[in-house]
Amino acid sequence: MNDRRSVGMKARESGMPEASYWETFFNPSCILERLGCSGPCGDVVEFGCGYGTFTNAAAQLIAGRVYAMDIEPAMVVATTRKASEAGLANIFAEERDFVASGCGRPDGSVGYALLFNILHIENPVGLLREARRVLAPGGTVGIIHWRTDIPTPRGPSPDIRPTSEQCRSWGEAAGLEFVRYEPLCCCSWHWGLVMKRP
Repeated sequence: MNDRRSVGMKARESGMPEASYWETFFNPSCILERLGCSGPCGDVVEFGCGYGTFTNAAAQLIAGRVYAMDIEPAMVVATTRKASEAGLANIFAEERDFVASGCGRPDGSVGYALLFNILHIENPVGLLREARRVLAPGGTVGIIHWRTDIPTPRGPSPDIRPTSEQCRSWGEAAGLEFVRYEPLCCCSWHWGLVMKRP
């Protein structure tokens, strides 16, 4: 796996397996519903959409739009294709280095931010600050990551894999408030965390 992280480069250890294998790891709709990303939660921004595994599910669960971003052009193409095949017109995917230059959405313009399997980057607080910036007051951040207490079929190496408690601390340093830890019974290799913008 790659171990790179600098301006214009993807997050360290962010290599992706084949889409068909990757998608066996998740029940996207269940995870999103458990983290409160459904119904009238407002528009959603997704930091690192990958193959669109969660993008389509979010677009089907919410009343607003999903702004999906990834630094990898192939991931944006895959996400766009998957949205088109599903007939979803509320997904807007773009190639963007959001770690270096932000997500491009206006301040306070979305109701929900997805940070899934991405906070092993070298500056997680900076990314959480960007999520806080783009959220409307009372908006929600949903976080998942690979567990550290059990063997998992994928995920970054243990020395950079964050715990839910670390991510809570980083979120609070970024100005977010803790809401709850969310056990993900529908995805036993991951933990969930919900935070909000005050």
